[in-house]
Amino acid sequence: MSAPLWTSDDIELATGGAATQPFTVTAGVSIDTRTLQPGDLFVALTDQRDGHDFVEAAFKAGAAGALVSKPVTGGPAVQVDDVLEALTALGIAARIRSGAIRTAVTGSAGKTSVKEMLARIYAAFGPSHSNAKSFNNHWGVPLTLARMPEGTRRAVFEIGMNTPGEIAPRSHMVRPQIGLITCVAAAHLEGLGSVEAIAREKADIFAGLEAGGTIILPADDAFVDFLAARARELCPTGNVETFGRSDEATARISGYETDGRTSRVSVDVVGQTVSVSVNAVGEHWASNVAAALLAASQTGRSVADCAEALSGYAPPPGRGTAETLGLPDGGSFTLIDDAYNANPASMRAALKSLAQRTGGRRLAALGDMREIGASSAEEHRTLASAVAEAGVAGVFLAGSEMRHLAEALPPGFPQASAPSADDLWNQLQKALKDGDLLLIKGSNASGMGRLADRLRQWSAAAGLGKMESGPEGAARTS
Repeated sequence: MSAPLWTSDDIELATGGAATQPFTVTAGVSIDTRTLQPGDLFVALTDQRDGHDFVEAAFKAGAAGALVSKPVTGGPAVQVDDVLEALTALGIAARIRSGAIRTAVTGSAGKTSVKEMLARIYAAFGPSHSNAKSFNNHWGVPLTLARMPEGTRRAVFEIGMNTPGEIAPRSHMVRPQIGLITCVAAAHLEGLGSVEAIAREKADIFAGLEAGGTIILPADDAFVDFLAARARELCPTGNVETFGRSDEATARISGYETDGRTSRVSVDVVGQTVSVSVNAVGEHWASNVAAALLAASQTGRSVADCAEALSGYAPPPGRGTAETLGLPDGGSFTLIDDAYNANPASMRAALKSLAQRTGGRRLAALGDMREIGASSAEEHRTLASAVAEAGVAGVFLAGSEMRHLAEALPPGFPQASAPSADDLWNQLQKALKDGDLLLIKGSNASGMGRLADRLRQWSAAAGLGKMESGPEGAARTS
């Protein structure tokens, strides 16, 4: 029988709160009654809504107790002055009691993918822990820490930001032994103002790095020297390692090949070459693989073991996953769902990977890239070259910013535009033909993910469901 995650005595000690009666948390820590599991601690955060309004529902769903800042009924609780501060204190207490090797990941693109890769590798080597989804903000990081069992051996934490000053305090919460930056690119310019400011903020991932920790940087990034200098300021005893195609990289990408559906990446890590297969397409995946192998190899396992554990990785939903969907009139098309988020760098990478896929026509449904700031019009406009280089046969553009891309495309280029993702639906479903490859991408707030979901529902409603390639290349439903 596994040890309890928390007792009310533990929570009182960590937070300075007072328990109404003793209780034991046997499952996890939840802030959402829709996903709460019996035995969870329910944390009544106040964000868009006041979590105290849902305490009663949490107890009915089986919550073992609640963390609150005002009296509640229906079950035991620990009352504190400020729930978010108490959650942070609980997370720090979880870190202190655990002997886990902790890795912190940030970057303008690829951080969730690298986090998921590390989570897969770490899980192969014993009790491990990681963020759910992209819980990487002011409540997501302490929540992830608070969920970490005492017996965890390896843990990976994704840390994100929208405005200056967000990464350093989260790094201090995690106190990683390994810190990793995937890349620096034009994302969140609205909040940061310049790519240089983004680089400085990303470097703050090393603010909480343990003495003698490992600093992992993208060797091919224009800001690598700046990042290294800033990292040494923050952690003078840290050891700098790099990944990429540079001959000087600690983890050097020595090969990439794809059959249009899967990829094989070869990486040389200090003279040892390993190969990893992933169910994803695009050369940017090679960088993700190299970064993950380098970080994982710092936790006491060989590079070969890490490569074996990583092979077979597939991206989480919305991160470039490809699936074959049936068409109501017969045939099928391939949906490449990369709709979780977008910035100029990741948009270009997605279009480049589309060019490497095999099949029929290449189509792209693209939504606005948000939080780009004053350069938004130009960033959208310059995507025209990436669309052309990808061999895209037609585009479906959603949102007010995508009109700049529409204007930059050559006269007569097949395109459809709409004010929102939902408004693209009729044009998109009429255009799809057997064999098409459709990329869907946009910032999360653009709603492009809903368009991907609607296509799945459309196919399923016709009784076709999701289709996958069978052993002989024939399609089968599942």
